[in-house]
Amino acid sequence: MRTVIQPQLKLGETNIAAIVIDPKSRDDIPQLLRGLQYIYTEPALRERVFTILEEVLPERVGAQGKACATTGRPGMEQWKILVLGVLRLGLNADYDRIQELANQHATIRQMLGHSDWLDENRYELQTIKDNLRLFTPEILDRINQEVVHAGHQTLKKNPEESLKARCDSFVVKTDVHFPTDINLLWDALRKAVQGCAELCASSGLTEWRQSAYLLRSLKKDYRVIQKLRHSTSQDEAKREAKQTQINEAYQTYLGQAERLVQRARATRGALHSAQGVPAQDLTDLDTYLSHADRQIDQIRRRVLLGESIPHAEKVFSLFQPHTEWISKGKAGVPVELGLRVCVVEDHYRFILHHQVMEKTTDDQIAVPLIKQTQARFTALDAVSMDKGFHSPSNQAQLKELLKTVVLPKKGRRSEADKAHESAPEFIRLRRQHSAVESAINALGVHGLDQCPDHGIDGFKRYVALAIVARNIQRLGAVLREQAQQQANRRRGPYQKAA
Repeated sequence: MRTVIQPQLKLGETNIAAIVIDPKSRDDIPQLLRGLQYIYTEPALRERVFTILEEVLPERVGAQGKACATTGRPGMEQWKILVLGVLRLGLNADYDRIQELANQHATIRQMLGHSDWLDENRYELQTIKDNLRLFTPEILDRINQEVVHAGHQTLKKNPEESLKARCDSFVVKTDVHFPTDINLLWDALRKAVQGCAELCASSGLTEWRQSAYLLRSLKKDYRVIQKLRHSTSQDEAKREAKQTQINEAYQTYLGQAERLVQRARATRGALHSAQGVPAQDLTDLDTYLSHADRQIDQIRRRVLLGESIPHAEKVFSLFQPHTEWISKGKAGVPVELGLRVCVVEDHYRFILHHQVMEKTTDDQIAVPLIKQTQARFTALDAVSMDKGFHSPSNQAQLKELLKTVVLPKKGRRSEADKAHESAPEFIRLRRQHSAVESAINALGVHGLDQCPDHGIDGFKRYVALAIVARNIQRLGAVLREQAQQQANRRRGPYQKAA
């Protein structure tokens, strides 16, 4: 049984509309709380957002579909889930800090619907984690649209006024270590050996009782390779001797790795056939053994046979397989490990739409992204992009969708291209395009520097929640600025000067 929020105030509880938020504080929390308070106090906006939040329900245990909202044990109210999720991303905080704030921060507890006294309700860490994972990117995208529309109305935007946007992509890092072929093989074998040991222990077998010793032995061979360095000597004989030493170390490492893989496969077969362990319980072991086979093959081809491994065959993380090796040519940043995220920001500094780019480049996403943004915000009629989004097809299709397209052409420009890029509107929007870097920097500061959540679904959910949190913070900042301007007008020029 779940409700978005309890309609009846409890003894000592403060109405969310009456919560006093410090207007002088320069911290992020007051801006986030002010944006959330506006969502709650505007009846039409609250109804739309609450209708969406009603869909935030856990999956049924042992059945398909969502749990019923009117039966079962009472779960965390969806309003509280939204508040805690926005705070987590808006503050770039981990779950431990969110738990501390939810249990000890007076104003946040008021926003969550708790009274100042007699309310001893406390949030457990796992409860917060489980409930924040109920969000989906689709639900968060719909909430984001409502927040952006509310921001436009707050800024007195005429519904017929056109929207001008700027679009760019950046990399959100995944929580992985720097990949090498030998440490990826170590990861695969470590998890495979540990998995075999745990499965054997639960089945009463003693085959892997020396698993810790076997891993230490493998780790020693791994460390030997790590410490070896290719010779920089001018003497050909010395270089060959060093390379021979390196090859021998790799052969020793691969030999021990192959023996462990063969033994683990034999154990896997025995567990399934003799012990009756279901195949679904062996899925993780099969995955890690498959990773080990691939890394053994690639190491042998690269080091011993001198082959160059194609980029498409490489995996950069066993635990976050969606991680990509991205080189954007930034000064001092030769490579980034993560996924690209493309954002579309309007001239009011609200993020209209975003997309996680899996194995996709900027020029491949330009047209679909703008079509999706226009479907959400029909007033969009101008966009600026950098040269990475350019292609002849993109130029033609975007001009059919939008009134103004600021997309500089790569390479040699014709006279028509020069005339188009010299137009006053093109130049004006081109100069304003760099403002999107401010939005990207703000997203990085408020959570999108690195994604700690696991899996591609967790990555997409984390990014979508960061976009919602950023727009709610922007809404709160606009409201506070307007309140300050009204207060200044009431005080008059003499009092302001004093």
